[in-house]
Amino acid sequence: MARADELEQVRSRALADIAAASNSEELDKVRVAVIGKSGALTKYLRSMGDVPKEERAQVGRAVNEARAAVEEALAARKQTIGEEELAAAIDAAAVDITLPGRAQQIGSRHLISRITDEISEVFLGLGYSVVEGPEVETDYYNFTALNAPADHPSRSLADTFYVVDRSGEKSAVRGESDVLLRTQTSGVQVHTMEDQELPIYIVAPGKVYRRDVADPSHLPQFHQIEGLAIDKGITFGDLKGTLEFFCKQVFGQDRKTRFRAHYFPFTEPSAEVDVSCGICHGEGCRFCKHTGWLEILGCGMVDPNVLEMSGIDPEVYSGFAFGVGVERVACLKYNVPDLRMLLEGDMRFLRQF
Repeated sequence: MARADELEQVRSRALADIAAASNSEELDKVRVAVIGKSGALTKYLRSMGDVPKEERAQVGRAVNEARAAVEEALAARKQTIGEEELAAAIDAAAVDITLPGRAQQIGSRHLISRITDEISEVFLGLGYSVVEGPEVETDYYNFTALNAPADHPSRSLADTFYVVDRSGEKSAVRGESDVLLRTQTSGVQVHTMEDQELPIYIVAPGKVYRRDVADPSHLPQFHQIEGLAIDKGITFGDLKGTLEFFCKQVFGQDRKTRFRAHYFPFTEPSAEVDVSCGICHGEGCRFCKHTGWLEILGCGMVDPNVLEMSGIDPEVYSGFAFGVGVERVACLKYNVPDLRMLLEGDMRFLRQF
């Protein structure tokens, strides 16, 4: 009788625990505790050898009845809990169609690409063509054909990335290797003068590389657009009018320009072009260092030596060239204080444009 009472207690406790289980995990714990390998009812079945022969039939029947009742209760509760959990999952995943929709961020072209296209479009409208050239260039096209002297500082390892051949026999020392990453897109104008028939009106956008430490006004890799016009009778007045038109198209009709005398090896005379500050409108502020002007590009009349080295008679033809940094135009147009912000990939910044 004592054994029967114990079985009844195990059965009652198991049914109570089954009824109290609130999820599948708790229900499974009850199952393991009662009818698992080490469960309470399983222990009784394994100990049947210790039960007197005359009581085995009665005890065995009682254990089986208790097990059947527990399994039936487990099955019923499992179905109920399963239905409840499914309903909860459906409710959690349900979409409330009365809620306002979430606005999706629409991708756009990077500001550098947009400014490159904008500048190119200005000159396409003037009848220019867009050309490209190699980023890995020779010393001749990057320096010599552009009238840069052999001892010019830009040729040094401090300013230029020289390329080592795959055999490793040449070191990246000026004079031992004439292959380099172009420091300017000006080399494209030499290729163009050699390959195309005159007259020539082209702009050449592309990446350039210099040994500069990244800071608010310098980058080791940036984008430049070179412009070149070669024809009969071209004067500095044509250059000035072209660049004034360009500045007004890019920065606004109210912006003024000024030309300052400068020196470049491949142009003579040469000049740097400033555009009036868009923040203070020429009055002077911190952004323009209280000058009222912002430097925008370098330009000049193509040096006769450059024309001759490309097989063009400087007595018949003349021309002008200019180079503008795309990142610089972007920063000046949108008052961005640091060139590095264009390359950091911060979407909070890039989505403003």
